Amino acid sequence: MTNYLLRYDTDLLIERLKLVPLHKEQEVWDKGIMLLFFIAGIGLYIIPSFDVVHYEWSEPLPVWLRIAAILIHLPCFVFLGWIMRENTYLSQVVKIDKERDHQLITTGPYALARHPMYTIAIILLFAVPIALGSRFGLLLSVFMMLLLVVRTYFEDRTLYKELVGYPEYTRQTVYRLIPGIW
Repeated sequence: MTNYLLRYDTDLLIERLKLVPLHKEQEVWDKGIMLLFFIAGIGLYIIPSFDVVHYEWSEPLPVWLRIAAILIHLPCFVFLGWIMRENTYLSQVVKIDKERDHQLITTGPYALARHPMYTIAIILLFAVPIALGSRFGLLLSVFMMLLLVVRTYFEDRTLYKELVGYPEYTRQTVYRLIPGIW
């Protein structure tokens, strides 16, 4: 995906590579959610190490489940590539990119759900600790999933108010994360 973005969408690559997901015009609620998400994200890799390797806090998950979680990564990364190819405005912060004439994207995965990136992120949030065999890591996954659900709600409100055509899009694509559910 990096190779594709280097050739065809360097603006998106620059946006996605920002280490700290903060922007001067970013809403306070988004800064708070992203700070918690960043901290928990570090823990998502540290906790399984303590759980499974160093202190053996819990019984490791079955090998078949760990392998399945590893295998789910590939289709998720392919889907993420499709999302990035479809939406050049995909930012780490909730904002309307006026500098790049932000347009509403309604095609590809955005015809299925309004926030397909979060859908894949949630799947990966659970796949990581499962692949590492950690039951305790799953607690962080639940917390991070809840953060993304809250962020989805607030992001929808922002886009509804600020992005041209978004109210009509919400009537066309009614589901935020999971088609048929929410």
